Amino acid sequence: QVQLVESGGGLVQAGGSLRLSCAASGRTFSTYRMGWFRQAPGKEREFVAAITWSGGNSYYADSVKGRFTISRDNAKNTVYLQMNSLKPEDTAIYYCAADRQPYGSGREPREYNYWGQGTQVTVSS
Repeated sequence: QVQLVESGGGLVQAGGSLRLSCAASGRTFSTYRMGWFRQAPGKEREFVAAITWSGGNSYYADSVKGRFTISRDNAKNTVYLQMNSLKPEDTAIYYCAADRQPYGSGREPREYNYWGQGTQVTVSS
């Protein structure tokens, strides 16, 4: 069992930056693929970014490519999402997810085994 706790959300002006963190419990974190998803009101949960178990490969949604960076520190059992040049359309609840499958892009929510409770990101215009 893995428990995930996100932090770092908040209110920011357009063009600003935030860094989300996701702390994981359990000794198997380093073997999991990790992902970030988001869900805006009235919309489906959508893929944002994913990173393989070693951090050697990362994947991004087209809408965030070049602005967001996913990274992980396996020694700290933590995955990060650095978000720069934020836009109002980035406003959503951001969720961290863990998948026992260590490889691949992991773009579908159904691929993930564990989820955090989410953290709100609001970008004002």
